[in-house]
Amino acid sequence: MIKDFLRRHSLKKAASRQPTGLLPLQAVKSAVAFIDVEDPGFDSCKNAILAFYREKGIKGDIFFFDFRKIAKGERLITSINTTVLRKDLNWYGRPSREKARIMLDGNPDLLLSLFPTVNYPLEYMVRCSTARFKVGREQLSGNIFDLVALDPPGSPLSQANAFREIVNLLEKIR
Repeated sequence: MIKDFLRRHSLKKAASRQPTGLLPLQAVKSAVAFIDVEDPGFDSCKNAILAFYREKGIKGDIFFFDFRKIAKGERLITSINTTVLRKDLNWYGRPSREKARIMLDGNPDLLLSLFPTVNYPLEYMVRCSTARFKVGREQLSGNIFDLVALDPPGSPLSQANAFREIVNLLEKIR
């Protein structure tokens, strides 16, 4: 009850007022992508995103969400600066201001969320982003995403396959 109230309040307070809409790829100079480290193919997805950025001349970042319990001897396989860990969340699930600031400092034109479903930490980051064009796989209340690429019924896509489908859609926007 209190947790839900605080989540709604923080989403409303942090929400970007930046108008958004469809942009052709030629107008995209910077981008940020959100991917889930727990997806088995996250590494191939990361490589595909980086190749896309290089090919299109986009200055891009990738933010990783990794909520697994990391054992004492285990090492993080992604950059600590661009990885949102369980310890970066407050008690009701909001990512730290530092992680949000790092994402906002990039001032991206394009935001790509490759999560098949949206959790609160991801929703917070998407809503506070000032990106001019937001793409996701599941629409948020208030129609936050400008473009939504849904999985085919009964056959969920991996993040890498969803990214390929999103790129196909992005290339059609003129």
